Amino acid sequence: MEAKAQARYVRVTPRKARRVVDTIRGKGAEEAVAMLTFAPQAVASDVRKVVASAIANARVKADAASERFDPSELVVAEAFVDEGPTLKRIQPRAQGRANRILKRTSHITVIVAAKEEVR
Repeated sequence: MEAKAQARYVRVTPRKARRVVDTIRGKGAEEAVAMLTFAPQAVASDVRKVVASAIANARVKADAASERFDPSELVVAEAFVDEGPTLKRIQPRAQGRANRILKRTSHITVIVAAKEEVR
């Protein structure tokens, strides 16, 4: 059973989010949630919510198909971060000039699957 969850338009740069997502790829889903709970990065809480949502989605899919569900058998099969739209802001500078501030956003996607399906 494979399940997917996405968080779109997360206000963090994709580069910072990828650092966190790279640490959980291939790990057990419950282990990934535990790791993200204590990770010092701010985006770890957003990634943790996406992983927890993917686990919940897998539970709903298993119930709908009348299959047995065990969250300890789930693995983070795929996890990636795509770049979302960039918010463009202006910061006033000296002598009437303006600097552009780029506020980047991310789309975080996590796919969990059973261990035997990953291999």
